[in-house]
Amino acid sequence: MKIIIKAKNINLSGELNNFIEERFYGLKKFIDILKYEDEIGKTLAEVFVEVEKETMHHKKGNIFRVKSRVYLPGREIISMARADDLQKAIIEAKDELKLEIEKYKEKKITLHDRRARKLKSQIVK
Repeated sequence: MKIIIKAKNINLSGELNNFIEERFYGLKKFIDILKYEDEIGKTLAEVFVEVEKETMHHKKGNIFRVKSRVYLPGREIISMARADDLQKAIIEAKDELKLEIEKYKEKKITLHDRRARKLKSQIVK
């Protein structure tokens, strides 16, 4: 799994970069279960993370926005989070993305099971 990080209105330090990669790398186990690989066995999944500090319309304090996207077969999954703390926004975006990937995975497995049951019932008749 490849994590691509983009920053806007904020300096992307090594510590922040490592924090983002550490948090989003935990999604690898959910994406790898989906068997999203090419013929060589290399995982093709890429997670795009955009970290931004909003500045224009806030009178007081900093507001951070984190947007993350992952492309899976037949679906693009997006999560967004806003918070006054950057680390909190990163964790919220990762948790939301994890939930969406789990929903996608469950739906895909359920669809496969339904097709298998239908095929089995046709064979038995």
